[in-house]
Amino acid sequence: MIKTKETFISRFLQLEASGGIILMLAAVLALVLANTPLQTYYALLIDTPVEIRIGALEIAKPLLLWINDGLMAIFFFLVGLELKRELIEGELSDKRNIILPGVGAIGGMLVPALIYILLNSGDATAMKGWAIPAATDIAFALGILSLLGSRVPTSIKVFLTSLAIFDDIGAVLIIAFFYTEKISMTALVVVGACVLVLALLNRRGNESKSVYVLVGIVMWVAMLKSGVHATLAGVILAMFIPMKSKTNANYSPLKSMEHDLHFAVAYIILPIFAFANSGIRLVGLGVEEILHGVPMGIALGLFIGKQVGIFGLCWLAIKLKLTGLPKSMSWGSLYGAAILCGVGFTMSLFIGSLAFEETGVNLLFDERLGIILGSLASGILGYIVLRQSLRPKPA
Repeated sequence: MIKTKETFISRFLQLEASGGIILMLAAVLALVLANTPLQTYYALLIDTPVEIRIGALEIAKPLLLWINDGLMAIFFFLVGLELKRELIEGELSDKRNIILPGVGAIGGMLVPALIYILLNSGDATAMKGWAIPAATDIAFALGILSLLGSRVPTSIKVFLTSLAIFDDIGAVLIIAFFYTEKISMTALVVVGACVLVLALLNRRGNESKSVYVLVGIVMWVAMLKSGVHATLAGVILAMFIPMKSKTNANYSPLKSMEHDLHFAVAYIILPIFAFANSGIRLVGLGVEEILHGVPMGIALGLFIGKQVGIFGLCWLAIKLKLTGLPKSMSWGSLYGAAILCGVGFTMSLFIGSLAFEETGVNLLFDERLGIILGSLASGILGYIVLRQSLRPKPA
Protein backbone atom coordinates (compact mmCIF):
# COMPACT_ATOMS: atom_id res chain seq x y z
CA MET A 1 0.00 0.00 0.00
CA ILE A 2 2.81 2.41 0.86
CA LYS A 3 4.49 1.59 -2.44
CA THR A 4 1.32 2.53 -4.36
CA LYS A 5 1.13 5.90 -2.61
CA GLU A 6 4.78 6.65 -3.33
CA THR A 7 4.29 5.72 -6.97
CA PHE A 8 1.26 8.00 -7.30
CA ILE A 9 3.03 10.92 -5.61
CA SER A 10 6.18 10.54 -7.70
CA ARG A 11 4.11 10.38 -10.89
CA PHE A 12 2.11 13.45 -9.87
CA LEU A 13 5.24 15.49 -9.14
CA GLN A 14 6.63 14.60 -12.56
CA LEU A 15 3.64 16.22 -14.28
CA GLU A 16 4.23 19.71 -15.74
CA ALA A 17 0.90 20.81 -14.29
CA SER A 18 1.61 19.59 -10.74
CA GLY A 19 3.11 22.88 -9.51
CA GLY A 20 0.14 24.86 -10.85
CA ILE A 21 -2.34 22.36 -9.37
CA ILE A 22 -0.79 22.60 -5.89
CA LEU A 23 -0.72 26.41 -6.22
CA MET A 24 -4.42 26.41 -7.11
CA LEU A 25 -5.30 24.06 -4.22
CA ALA A 26 -3.46 26.35 -1.77
CA ALA A 27 -5.40 29.35 -3.06
CA VAL A 28 -8.73 27.48 -2.85
CA LEU A 29 -7.92 26.36 0.72
CA ALA A 30 -7.24 29.98 1.71
CA LEU A 31 -10.57 31.07 0.16
CA VAL A 32 -12.41 28.31 2.03
CA LEU A 33 -10.84 29.23 5.38
CA ALA A 34 -11.52 32.95 4.83
CA ASN A 35 -15.22 32.30 4.21
CA THR A 36 -15.98 29.92 7.08
CA PRO A 37 -15.92 30.27 10.88
CA LEU A 38 -12.20 29.33 10.61
CA GLN A 39 -11.53 32.82 9.21
CA THR A 40 -10.44 34.05 12.65
CA TYR A 41 -7.73 31.41 12.89
CA TYR A 42 -6.57 32.08 9.33
CA ALA A 43 -6.18 35.79 10.13
CA LEU A 44 -4.36 35.02 13.38
CA LEU A 45 -1.96 32.74 11.52
CA ILE A 46 -0.88 35.18 8.81
CA ASP A 47 -0.76 38.09 11.30
CA THR A 48 1.41 36.19 13.81
CA PRO A 49 4.30 38.48 14.81
CA VAL A 50 7.75 37.00 14.11
CA GLU A 51 10.87 38.74 15.38
CA ILE A 52 14.61 38.17 15.01
CA ARG A 53 17.03 40.27 17.04
CA ILE A 54 20.83 40.23 17.09
CA GLY A 55 22.09 43.03 19.30
CA ALA A 56 20.83 46.31 17.86
CA LEU A 57 19.73 44.63 14.62
CA GLU A 58 16.04 43.82 14.71
CA ILE A 59 13.67 42.44 12.09
CA ALA A 60 10.07 42.32 13.34
CA LYS A 61 7.25 41.57 10.90
CA PRO A 62 3.96 39.65 10.80
CA LEU A 63 4.22 36.17 9.26
CA LEU A 64 2.61 37.42 6.03
CA LEU A 65 5.46 39.87 5.38
CA TRP A 66 8.11 37.26 6.24
CA ILE A 67 6.56 35.17 3.48
CA ASN A 68 6.32 38.07 1.02
CA ASP A 69 9.75 39.58 1.76
CA GLY A 70 11.69 36.46 2.76
CA LEU A 71 10.40 33.37 0.98
CA MET A 72 9.71 35.33 -2.19
CA ALA A 73 13.36 36.45 -2.25
CA ILE A 74 14.20 32.77 -2.81
CA PHE A 75 11.65 32.68 -5.63
CA PHE A 76 13.28 35.73 -7.24
CA PHE A 77 16.68 34.10 -6.79
CA LEU A 78 15.45 31.13 -8.83
CA VAL A 79 14.01 33.52 -11.43
CA GLY A 80 17.43 35.18 -11.65
CA LEU A 81 19.19 31.83 -12.09
CA GLU A 82 16.79 30.81 -14.87
CA LEU A 83 17.19 34.19 -16.56
CA LYS A 84 21.01 33.99 -16.53
CA ARG A 85 20.98 30.44 -17.89
CA GLU A 86 18.54 31.34 -20.67
CA LEU A 87 20.63 34.37 -21.70
CA ILE A 88 23.91 32.41 -21.77
CA GLU A 89 22.93 29.11 -23.36
CA GLY A 90 19.15 28.88 -23.46
CA GLU A 91 16.49 30.05 -25.90
CA LEU A 92 17.30 33.72 -25.30
CA SER A 93 20.93 33.26 -26.32
CA ASP A 94 19.69 33.26 -29.93
CA LYS A 95 18.62 36.80 -30.88
CA ARG A 96 16.02 35.43 -33.28
CA ASN A 97 14.10 34.00 -30.31
CA ILE A 98 14.15 37.29 -28.38
CA ILE A 99 12.18 39.70 -30.61
CA LEU A 100 8.69 38.13 -30.63
CA PRO A 101 8.36 37.36 -26.86
CA GLY A 102 10.18 40.62 -26.04
CA VAL A 103 7.73 42.68 -28.08
CA GLY A 104 4.81 40.67 -26.66
CA ALA A 105 5.99 41.28 -23.09
CA ILE A 106 6.13 45.05 -23.69
CA GLY A 107 2.56 45.05 -24.97
CA GLY A 108 1.50 42.71 -22.17
CA MET A 109 2.74 45.19 -19.57
CA LEU A 110 1.76 48.52 -21.16
CA VAL A 111 -1.85 47.83 -22.23
CA PRO A 112 -3.03 46.24 -18.91
CA ALA A 113 -1.44 49.12 -16.97
CA LEU A 114 -3.14 51.64 -19.28
CA ILE A 115 -6.57 50.02 -18.78
CA TYR A 116 -6.09 50.12 -15.00
CA ILE A 117 -5.02 53.77 -15.11
CA LEU A 118 -8.02 54.76 -17.25
CA LEU A 119 -10.42 53.19 -14.71
CA ASN A 120 -8.70 54.60 -11.60
CA SER A 121 -7.23 57.93 -12.70
CA GLY A 122 -9.32 59.94 -10.21
CA ASP A 123 -8.16 58.01 -7.11
CA ALA A 124 -4.57 58.67 -5.99
CA THR A 125 -4.53 55.69 -3.60
CA ALA A 126 -5.96 53.26 -6.15
CA MET A 127 -3.40 54.45 -8.71
CA LYS A 128 -0.67 52.78 -6.65
CA GLY A 129 -1.87 49.47 -8.06
CA TRP A 130 -1.30 50.32 -11.75
CA ALA A 131 1.36 47.60 -12.17
CA ILE A 132 -0.73 44.74 -10.72
CA PRO A 133 -2.26 43.54 -14.04
CA ALA A 134 1.11 43.83 -15.83
CA ALA A 135 2.39 40.52 -14.39
CA THR A 136 2.16 36.95 -15.74
CA ASP A 137 2.20 33.77 -13.63
CA ILE A 138 4.27 31.32 -15.68
CA ALA A 139 3.64 28.40 -13.27
CA PHE A 140 -0.12 28.61 -13.77
CA ALA A 141 0.14 29.37 -17.50
CA LEU A 142 2.38 26.38 -18.23
CA GLY A 143 0.25 24.23 -15.92
CA ILE A 144 -2.88 25.02 -17.96
CA LEU A 145 -0.93 24.54 -21.20
CA SER A 146 0.23 21.08 -20.10
CA LEU A 147 -3.40 19.98 -19.72
CA LEU A 148 -3.51 19.90 -23.53
CA GLY A 149 -0.88 17.17 -23.57
CA SER A 150 1.43 16.27 -26.43
CA ARG A 151 -0.51 18.32 -28.99
CA VAL A 152 1.22 21.49 -27.70
CA PRO A 153 4.23 22.28 -29.95
CA THR A 154 7.55 23.22 -28.35
CA SER A 155 7.41 26.66 -30.02
CA ILE A 156 4.42 27.69 -27.85
CA LYS A 157 6.16 26.59 -24.65
CA VAL A 158 9.32 28.46 -25.68
CA PHE A 159 7.28 31.58 -26.52
CA LEU A 160 5.38 31.50 -23.21
CA THR A 161 8.50 30.85 -21.12
CA SER A 162 10.54 33.54 -22.89
CA LEU A 163 7.73 36.08 -22.56
CA ALA A 164 7.40 35.27 -18.86
CA ILE A 165 11.15 35.87 -18.40
CA PHE A 166 10.89 39.32 -19.99
CA ASP A 167 7.78 39.87 -17.88
CA ASP A 168 9.77 39.00 -14.73
CA ILE A 169 12.51 41.46 -15.75
CA GLY A 170 9.82 44.13 -16.12
CA ALA A 171 8.38 43.23 -12.70
CA VAL A 172 11.83 43.48 -11.07
CA LEU A 173 12.38 46.94 -12.61
CA ILE A 174 8.89 48.09 -11.57
CA ILE A 175 9.50 46.95 -7.97
CA ALA A 176 12.93 48.64 -7.91
CA PHE A 177 11.76 52.00 -9.28
CA PHE A 178 8.13 52.35 -8.18
CA TYR A 179 7.70 50.33 -4.96
CA THR A 180 10.70 51.51 -3.00
CA GLU A 181 10.34 53.27 0.34
CA LYS A 182 12.58 55.93 1.90
CA ILE A 183 16.18 55.08 1.12
CA SER A 184 18.77 54.37 3.83
CA MET A 185 22.19 55.17 2.37
CA THR A 186 24.00 53.28 5.16
CA ALA A 187 22.15 50.07 4.30
CA LEU A 188 22.75 50.63 0.58
CA VAL A 189 26.49 50.93 1.24
CA VAL A 190 26.34 47.47 2.85
CA VAL A 191 24.44 46.19 -0.21
CA GLY A 192 27.15 47.68 -2.45
CA ALA A 193 29.88 46.00 -0.37
CA CYS A 194 28.08 42.64 -0.72
CA VAL A 195 27.91 43.10 -4.50
CA LEU A 196 31.67 43.77 -4.59
CA VAL A 197 32.33 40.61 -2.55
CA LEU A 198 30.10 38.57 -4.89
CA ALA A 199 31.89 39.99 -7.95
CA LEU A 200 35.26 39.09 -6.40
CA LEU A 201 34.09 35.54 -5.60
CA ASN A 202 32.83 35.12 -9.15
CA ARG A 203 36.01 36.50 -10.71
CA ARG A 204 38.17 34.13 -8.67
CA GLY A 205 36.03 31.19 -9.72
CA ASN A 206 34.76 30.37 -6.23
CA GLU A 207 32.18 27.57 -6.52
CA SER A 208 31.14 27.24 -2.88
CA LYS A 209 27.35 27.55 -2.73
CA SER A 210 27.37 28.22 1.01
CA VAL A 211 29.69 31.24 0.64
CA TYR A 212 27.44 32.83 -1.99
CA VAL A 213 24.33 32.11 0.11
CA LEU A 214 25.93 33.63 3.24
CA VAL A 215 26.80 36.86 1.41
CA GLY A 216 23.30 36.80 -0.11
CA ILE A 217 21.67 36.64 3.34
CA VAL A 218 23.69 39.64 4.52
CA MET A 219 22.70 41.51 1.34
CA TRP A 220 19.02 40.56 1.86
CA VAL A 221 19.02 42.00 5.40
CA ALA A 222 20.76 45.19 4.21
CA MET A 223 18.30 45.48 1.30
CA LEU A 224 15.40 45.02 3.74
CA LYS A 225 16.71 47.90 5.86
CA SER A 226 17.58 50.08 2.86
CA GLY A 227 14.01 50.72 1.69
CA VAL A 228 14.60 48.98 -1.67
CA HIS A 229 12.45 45.84 -1.75
CA ALA A 230 14.36 42.91 -0.27
CA THR A 231 13.36 40.38 -2.94
CA LEU A 232 15.65 42.16 -5.42
CA ALA A 233 18.59 40.77 -3.43
CA GLY A 234 17.68 37.35 -4.84
CA VAL A 235 17.97 38.53 -8.45
CA ILE A 236 21.29 40.32 -7.79
CA LEU A 237 22.76 37.26 -6.07
CA ALA A 238 21.76 35.01 -8.99
CA MET A 239 23.72 37.14 -11.46
CA PHE A 240 27.01 36.25 -9.70
CA ILE A 241 26.55 32.48 -9.44
CA PRO A 242 29.10 30.91 -11.85
CA MET A 243 27.57 29.29 -14.91
CA LYS A 244 30.55 26.99 -15.53
CA SER A 245 33.05 25.27 -13.27
CA LYS A 246 36.74 25.91 -13.89
CA THR A 247 37.70 22.54 -12.45
CA ASN A 248 34.94 20.24 -13.76
CA ALA A 249 33.64 20.63 -17.31
CA ASN A 250 30.55 18.54 -16.48
CA TYR A 251 29.47 20.65 -13.49
CA SER A 252 27.60 23.96 -13.37
CA PRO A 253 27.17 25.68 -9.96
CA LEU A 254 24.26 27.69 -11.39
CA LYS A 255 22.40 24.67 -12.80
CA SER A 256 23.05 22.76 -9.60
CA MET A 257 21.48 25.50 -7.45
CA GLU A 258 18.60 25.85 -9.91
CA HIS A 259 17.93 22.12 -9.67
CA ASP A 260 18.16 22.17 -5.86
CA LEU A 261 15.68 25.04 -5.54
CA HIS A 262 13.10 24.06 -8.14
CA PHE A 263 11.19 21.60 -5.96
CA ALA A 264 11.15 23.86 -2.87
CA VAL A 265 9.96 26.89 -4.86
CA ALA A 266 7.33 25.10 -6.95
CA TYR A 267 5.87 22.87 -4.25
CA ILE A 268 6.50 24.76 -0.99
CA ILE A 269 7.30 28.47 -1.36
CA LEU A 270 4.77 29.46 -4.04
CA PRO A 271 1.90 27.44 -2.48
CA ILE A 272 2.65 29.03 0.92
CA PHE A 273 2.63 32.46 -0.73
CA ALA A 274 -0.67 31.70 -2.48
CA PHE A 275 -2.21 30.42 0.77
CA ALA A 276 -1.13 33.54 2.71
CA ASN A 277 -2.30 36.03 0.09
CA SER A 278 -5.47 34.51 -1.41
CA GLY A 279 -7.75 34.51 1.63
CA ILE A 280 -10.42 37.08 0.71
CA ARG A 281 -13.84 37.08 2.33
CA LEU A 282 -16.57 36.77 -0.31
CA VAL A 283 -19.51 36.67 2.13
CA GLY A 284 -21.86 39.56 1.36
CA LEU A 285 -20.03 40.40 -1.88
CA GLY A 286 -22.22 42.57 -4.11
CA VAL A 287 -22.15 44.12 -7.58
CA GLU A 288 -20.83 47.40 -6.15
CA GLU A 289 -17.66 45.72 -4.83
CA ILE A 290 -17.04 43.92 -8.13
CA LEU A 291 -17.54 47.08 -10.22
CA HIS A 292 -15.18 49.16 -8.08
CA GLY A 293 -12.32 50.70 -10.07
CA VAL A 294 -9.54 48.61 -8.51
CA PRO A 295 -10.93 45.07 -9.07
CA MET A 296 -12.36 46.04 -12.48
CA GLY A 297 -9.09 47.66 -13.55
CA ILE A 298 -7.11 44.58 -12.55
CA ALA A 299 -9.59 42.04 -13.97
CA LEU A 300 -9.97 43.85 -17.31
CA GLY A 301 -6.25 44.58 -17.44
CA LEU A 302 -5.43 40.88 -17.07
CA PHE A 303 -8.23 39.53 -19.24
CA ILE A 304 -8.49 42.17 -22.00
CA GLY A 305 -5.22 44.09 -21.68
CA LYS A 306 -2.92 41.07 -21.79
CA GLN A 307 -4.40 39.47 -24.90
CA VAL A 308 -4.75 42.79 -26.77
CA GLY A 309 -1.26 44.00 -25.81
CA ILE A 310 0.62 40.75 -26.46
CA PHE A 311 -1.20 39.60 -29.59
CA GLY A 312 -1.49 43.13 -30.99
CA LEU A 313 2.21 43.99 -30.74
CA CYS A 314 3.28 40.51 -31.90
CA TRP A 315 0.99 40.84 -34.95
CA LEU A 316 2.41 44.28 -35.68
CA ALA A 317 6.03 43.07 -35.36
CA ILE A 318 5.37 40.14 -37.71
CA LYS A 319 3.56 42.32 -40.27
CA LEU A 320 6.45 44.82 -40.19
CA LYS A 321 8.77 41.83 -40.78
CA LEU A 322 10.76 42.55 -37.63
CA THR A 323 10.33 38.87 -36.78
CA GLY A 324 8.32 35.86 -37.93
CA LEU A 325 5.72 33.48 -36.57
CA PRO A 326 7.57 30.47 -35.11
CA LYS A 327 7.31 27.13 -36.89
CA SER A 328 4.39 24.92 -35.83
CA MET A 329 2.71 27.99 -34.30
CA SER A 330 -0.48 29.39 -35.87
CA TRP A 331 -2.16 32.75 -35.38
CA GLY A 332 -4.80 30.94 -33.31
CA SER A 333 -2.27 29.34 -30.97
CA LEU A 334 -0.43 32.68 -30.64
CA TYR A 335 -3.71 34.32 -29.63
CA GLY A 336 -4.48 31.51 -27.17
CA ALA A 337 -1.03 31.88 -25.59
CA ALA A 338 -1.59 35.65 -25.32
CA ILE A 339 -4.87 35.06 -23.47
CA LEU A 340 -3.18 32.55 -21.17
CA CYS A 341 -0.68 35.24 -20.14
CA GLY A 342 -3.61 36.99 -18.43
CA VAL A 343 -3.18 34.51 -15.57
CA GLY A 344 -1.23 36.85 -13.33
CA PHE A 345 -1.85 35.16 -10.01
CA THR A 346 1.43 34.92 -8.06
CA MET A 347 3.27 37.99 -9.38
CA SER A 348 0.10 40.12 -9.38
CA LEU A 349 -0.60 39.22 -5.75
CA PHE A 350 2.99 40.07 -4.88
CA ILE A 351 2.95 43.49 -6.57
CA GLY A 352 -0.51 44.13 -5.07
CA SER A 353 0.84 43.54 -1.57
CA LEU A 354 3.61 46.08 -2.25
CA ALA A 355 1.14 48.60 -3.66
CA PHE A 356 -1.48 48.58 -0.92
CA GLU A 357 -0.11 47.14 2.32
CA GLU A 358 1.37 50.51 3.40
CA THR A 359 -1.46 52.81 2.22
CA GLY A 360 -3.63 52.53 5.32
CA VAL A 361 -6.63 51.94 3.03
CA ASN A 362 -8.01 48.41 2.79
CA LEU A 363 -7.65 47.78 -0.94
CA LEU A 364 -6.08 44.33 -0.56
CA PHE A 365 -9.56 42.78 -0.87
CA ASP A 366 -10.19 44.71 -4.09
CA GLU A 367 -6.89 43.77 -5.73
CA ARG A 368 -7.20 40.09 -4.78
CA LEU A 369 -10.77 39.94 -6.12
CA GLY A 370 -9.66 41.49 -9.42
CA ILE A 371 -6.69 39.12 -9.72
CA ILE A 372 -8.84 36.04 -9.12
CA LEU A 373 -11.54 37.15 -11.60
CA GLY A 374 -9.07 38.18 -14.33
CA SER A 375 -6.84 35.13 -13.91
CA LEU A 376 -9.78 32.70 -13.86
CA ALA A 377 -11.33 34.18 -17.02
CA SER A 378 -7.95 34.22 -18.82
CA GLY A 379 -7.17 30.63 -17.84
CA ILE A 380 -10.53 29.27 -19.02
CA LEU A 381 -10.68 31.18 -22.32
CA GLY A 382 -6.98 30.59 -23.06
CA TYR A 383 -7.47 26.84 -22.59
CA ILE A 384 -10.55 26.80 -24.86
CA VAL A 385 -8.86 28.80 -27.65
CA LEU A 386 -5.67 26.71 -27.54
CA ARG A 387 -7.64 23.45 -27.46
CA GLN A 388 -9.53 24.58 -30.56
CA SER A 389 -6.49 25.91 -32.43
CA LEU A 390 -4.34 22.84 -31.66
CA ARG A 391 -6.92 20.35 -32.88
CA PRO A 392 -5.45 17.91 -35.43
CA LYS A 393 -6.56 18.88 -38.92
CA PRO A 394 -8.58 16.23 -40.79
CA ALA A 395 -6.61 14.41 -43.49
